[in-house]
Amino acid sequence: MAIAAKIQTFIEGASWIRKMFEEGERLRAVHGADNVYDFTLGNPNIEPPARYDEEFRRLAAAPPLGMHRYMSNAGYQETRAAVAEVLSESSGLQVTAANVVMTCGASGALNVVLKTILNPGEEVIILTPHFVEYKFYIDNHGGVPREVWTDPETFQLDLQAIENAISEKTRAIIINTPNNPTGVIYPAESLQKLGDLVQRKEREMERQINVISDEPYARIAYDGMAVPSIFPFIDNAVIVTSHSKDLALPGERIGYLAANPRMTHVELFMEGAIFCNRTLGFVNAPALLQRLVAKLQRESVDIGEYRQKRDLLYEGLTGLGFSMVKPDGAFYLFPRSPIADDVAFVRLAQKHHILLVPGAGFGAPGYFRIAYCVDKGMIERSLPAWGALAREVGL
Repeated sequence: MAIAAKIQTFIEGASWIRKMFEEGERLRAVHGADNVYDFTLGNPNIEPPARYDEEFRRLAAAPPLGMHRYMSNAGYQETRAAVAEVLSESSGLQVTAANVVMTCGASGALNVVLKTILNPGEEVIILTPHFVEYKFYIDNHGGVPREVWTDPETFQLDLQAIENAISEKTRAIIINTPNNPTGVIYPAESLQKLGDLVQRKEREMERQINVISDEPYARIAYDGMAVPSIFPFIDNAVIVTSHSKDLALPGERIGYLAANPRMTHVELFMEGAIFCNRTLGFVNAPALLQRLVAKLQRESVDIGEYRQKRDLLYEGLTGLGFSMVKPDGAFYLFPRSPIADDVAFVRLAQKHHILLVPGAGFGAPGYFRIAYCVDKGMIERSLPAWGALAREVGL
């Protein structure tokens, strides 16, 4: 075999988005792009804020000497300091540049953290529904994923289920807020209870358990809601994030990890993370993007555009009889499949030129994901097709 058997298995089990993309290409070739409604990819369709272009032009016009050379593996001091300043404001703690490593996106940051903390065979709890790549990132570093369902009615934390899953092998818990694929935000009260639970289990087992908060959607929150910082509630916590969504820069792969300054042995953790950032092959985050985002830590895309799209789809689909939790943030809807087999439902939707991802791809059979980071006109054009699909399944 040309590739490892494990990788072949992983490919077969994680190919839904790729399959839907290929199906979309086929349908567009047959029916025209305006007649295909592709809700598969979480790929922002809006442009970065104007300040990004201003900073880009400024750097291009007057590049500092050595702008493209290697730097410290942790990243430029001024960029890390800019990140730390905003984290200090949101957490109320004194976060410094020494607590930050600039990374190649949130996925790079997550791999660095897992490489830093995992021994072979140790477990990482992931909360279902979950981002599909978590399992593979954990496997990359010899860990074992342990799936734990959130509350199936609200998708909020099920603390009892998490407690039941914690064992002497548990090394970390990954949370994702706002969540992909559900869009829910975990409130401060839940984070406090999670922190109390983790601290109690650490004492019982005499073992450090890290909570990794995956936050690329943290600035995309609606209806006056805010995403609370995890740092005041959990000492052994690490934030991993990127500017793919808040600055609409997914192709630039720029993000960071930040350790709670109150973490046990935080200096040793940071030393390990910087080492792993280098030896995993990332070496350092892109130099140009580090310089750009240093000036943009308080900038964001227009959240109002995403809220309008959320409301348009949520109201349209619930009016047709689809059942779902209204998302607090991010840019996804995660409705229940109106038929038991979510894969069969997604295939049925293709008959109406609607492209979706089954919940099975997120560890949650019986649901399906809609990514509404798409053109508003496409959403409007799709509504009659949604109506036809709803009628076909008896809604």
